[in-house]
Amino acid sequence: MKQATEPLVLLECLVAGTSHRRPEIDEVEPSLQIGQALLLTREPDSHYDDWAVQVHTLPTTHPANVWLGYLPEGHNETVARMLDAGFEITARLNHKSWESDWLHLDIEVLMNR
Repeated sequence: MKQATEPLVLLECLVAGTSHRRPEIDEVEPSLQIGQALLLTREPDSHYDDWAVQVHTLPTTHPANVWLGYLPEGHNETVARMLDAGFEITARLNHKSWESDWLHLDIEVLMNR
């Protein structure tokens, strides 16, 4: 029998655009926990980035399905293509901290094996 393995880390990055997600980000920040699973959602109709991938809290967490920001432009094409192809790609929160009025969210993008 095959043992369960840790997911493959595809990318470690900051969540881009958190300062544009205010005041929602201010309200959700206290509930964000290190190691928390996050949802990645394609935004194929973005006017700014053909490979836009949104980062959200999971619908099952509290508060549910809060849009936190994006995978950074220039680092998101492979993940976007994999999501478009139907791969199960998720993320988890590695670090959070306030830097002045900007919420620094560091995540890992994961693929289950």
